[in-house]
Amino acid sequence: MTPVHVLVLGGTTEARRLAEHLVARDAGVRVTSSLAGRVAAPRLPPGEVRVGGFGGPAGLAAWMREHDVDALVDATHPFAAAMSRNAAEAAALVHVPLLALRRPGWIAQDGDRWHSTGSLAEAAGLLPALGERVFLTTGRMGLAAFAGAGLDALWFLVRSVDAPEPPCPARMEVLLDRGPFDLDGERELLRRHRIDVLVTKDSGGDATAPKLTAARETGIPVVVVRRPPVPEGVPVARTPDEAARWVARLHASG
Repeated sequence: MTPVHVLVLGGTTEARRLAEHLVARDAGVRVTSSLAGRVAAPRLPPGEVRVGGFGGPAGLAAWMREHDVDALVDATHPFAAAMSRNAAEAAALVHVPLLALRRPGWIAQDGDRWHSTGSLAEAAGLLPALGERVFLTTGRMGLAAFAGAGLDALWFLVRSVDAPEPPCPARMEVLLDRGPFDLDGERELLRRHRIDVLVTKDSGGDATAPKLTAARETGIPVVVVRRPPVPEGVPVARTPDEAARWVARLHASG
């Protein structure tokens, strides 16, 4: 049986775990993981790895044709909406089956003081009424939304894997760190920096969820940016195991 070539659009923990599953369990599957290259020292998955963009849907479609890709898994970050749209368009162009791998979003619990927003700009607009010392955990991309003159009175603790580039908030301290984070560490961080409001994206998963528990315990408000929807018609797997089973069914049918 001809090996199934699976292209995994990665950069997430789930993408890496899917590659590990496929490489370890199925010799009839060839795995290529594609990383955007935005993180300086990414954790590389097993199998083949490529780094960099494709040049839009047409470029991705051309790459899949050239490398005989049989299946495409969009395991990018839940907020990588542009890449997800490109994946859907490219898969349609070359008639390659597409699956989105998305970890479940977070669910508010009793005691949470969440404010749901549809964008970073909307989140920034809420801050002056919520607090003065902001723990910003939305990553280094998009900080321009918090750089407006109306927010100059606020102080921001910005946590990201790599150093952010301007434009940035006027009053800011950068904390370079990579999850997973534990609850005791998040409690201490909120206490030490006297944080009174948290801003985060609904990325889901366990690696960065302890900050939500720490905020709940402290009683501080949390501004949660909703994730964009998966492109219409694209099936969704919630775990790497579920995605691996989808690939296995393709392999069996091929």
